[in-house]
Amino acid sequence: MKALALATALTAATATTALADAETYVMDPSHSVIQFTWSHGDFSTTFGMFFEVGGEIQFDQDDPAASSVSASVPLGTMVVDPTLKGHLEGERWFNGYDGKMVSFTSTSIEVTGDSTAMITGDLTVGDMTQEVVLDATMNKIGDGPRGGTIAGFDATTTIMRSDFGVGAFAPFVSDEVAVEISIEASPA
Repeated sequence: MKALALATALTAATATTALADAETYVMDPSHSVIQFTWSHGDFSTTFGMFFEVGGEIQFDQDDPAASSVSASVPLGTMVVDPTLKGHLEGERWFNGYDGKMVSFTSTSIEVTGDSTAMITGDLTVGDMTQEVVLDATMNKIGDGPRGGTIAGFDATTTIMRSDFGVGAFAPFVSDEVAVEISIEASPA
């Protein structure tokens, strides 16, 4: 059961076309978060987060590898230090946030264990898209505190920010960004 739920749900991502035997799960933005970290000259680790993650999981219990996930969050909802956010909005980084999104759409899911999978997909940051692989774990699927089913997943990946056109000040500001995702979703 865990492998089935895992394959569809994690983030944080496959194509959103309808699957014949799939059940739609909707991500809960109030219980889903993306955290990202990078090194600042090996002096400290800088943290940022997105809290308004939305998306859908098409979960096929008979064929979990045929499941899919798509997720997105507005780039402007990034939570970082206010001074840093001002720098990130500048021309050396994102050159404004208006209308720009961070999104992930899965292209394949490889179930690797009872509660694990590798989810490959397209990550888009602003107008740049690169393939990434999420190392996903299904935490739990079951009844929530107010009734109804909840599925919970975590995933991790590492991206190179220069792949998305935001490589300013590398290598002092590390090119590698570690990403941790935690998602809750419920049937639509």
